[in-house]
Amino acid sequence: MSDGSEHNNISDALGENIPYLRRFARAMTGSQQSGDTFAAASLEAILADRSVLDGVDPRTGLFKVLYGIWASAGAPVEAGESGARAKAQRRLASLTNNSREALLLHTVEGFSFTEIATIIGVTQAEAEELVAVARREMSENTAGSVLIIEDEAIIAMDLESIVAEMGHRITGVARTRAEAVELARSDVPDLVLADIQLADNSSGIDAVNDILSEHGGRPVIFITAFPERLLTGDKPEPAFLISKPYSVDQVMSSVSQAMFFSSTETLNA
Repeated sequence: MSDGSEHNNISDALGENIPYLRRFARAMTGSQQSGDTFAAASLEAILADRSVLDGVDPRTGLFKVLYGIWASAGAPVEAGESGARAKAQRRLASLTNNSREALLLHTVEGFSFTEIATIIGVTQAEAEELVAVARREMSENTAGSVLIIEDEAIIAMDLESIVAEMGHRITGVARTRAEAVELARSDVPDLVLADIQLADNSSGIDAVNDILSEHGGRPVIFITAFPERLLTGDKPEPAFLISKPYSVDQVMSSVSQAMFFSSTETLNA
């Protein structure tokens, strides 16, 4: 009986973390399709052999399996022959091995350095150094302008402060879809940081889609209190999604990642 209960507990833990596994896989590979492929392969590997989770908690084990499959495949990242994606590829090639993934695991997914060491197969000290290296290398390679779409004044001010301290220029702060579109027309941003629900009940998703249709692809980061509702696999999803309440590290990492990686994937309304 206890074995069955333990099996159910593990299955529940895995199920709860699938949306976040997909988020990490998408950010790591640079595309929803590629990320979902690796996430699915990870689940299939665990279903075929539960022993791959021995000695680790289900969440850490799930990410460890994903990382192992991705690394054994040659750590592929979505290739682009021209434009932003080609530029991203050149930037990625210059990063220290494992540093970007360690940063994602630590600041976006909230893993400890000990857990990161387990996931990517390094020591804890090496995991700490990889995160520090990633921060330094990305800050040296990216800087640009950011449009913030956020209807809560305190949050908007906080985001503005974080992004400005990173060395980026704020093009404006919009509270509604209409304001966001107008601000983007007057000063086209390099990156858009957008809440989902806006002041007049308009949609941050719609605002972003309007901006991208007018000004072309550019990095986008969405902020929401319910990320699992947007990570369902039923429709196109953003490569970068920050959960509310967020930490300063999460915002800094996501902005650096999005700028650096030039992700243009977004949501449909």
